[in-house]
Amino acid sequence: MTRVFTVSRSIFIDVPPETVYEAVCRPGDMGRWSPENLGTVGGVPGERAAVGTTFEGRNKRGTFRWVTRCTVTAADPGHRFAFRVHAIGVRRPRLRGPIATWEYTFAPEGTGSRVTETWTDDRRSWPGPVAQLFDRVATGGKTFADFQTGNIDRTLRNLKRDLEAAHQV
Repeated sequence: MTRVFTVSRSIFIDVPPETVYEAVCRPGDMGRWSPENLGTVGGVPGERAAVGTTFEGRNKRGTFRWVTRCTVTAADPGHRFAFRVHAIGVRRPRLRGPIATWEYTFAPEGTGSRVTETWTDDRRSWPGPVAQLFDRVATGGKTFADFQTGNIDRTLRNLKRDLEAAHQV
């Protein structure tokens, strides 16, 4: 089976791109929308992250919890926000190496925005069979690409719900 290294999904959100960017560029708030992320430790919680900002993401899947070290790689207000995950661990992100890159792009569309979330698997040096076995154990039988597609869809739906509701107030 060929490994899929990138998954990208998009959704229309009826708010301006700048509004969506302002929400997404605050990694500490991502736990409000993501099915796995619980927010962050370090960095600038609740504040806009800039290129070079490093933060630790707190995550959960079922009863399993872990932390990641991330660095913001793109912060172009109203257009693009991205960060790479480069360390992981149970209590502290001790295991270093390329893990994943997350990117959000925002494009004007009608009265709102086309928001695209992209996950890239940066574990390119892992042998295919090892990655496939790890992925199926870690995701309950799926590939990470399939698993992340579901996570991205849920994140985007939650983001849409919250931002559109706040925008109508």
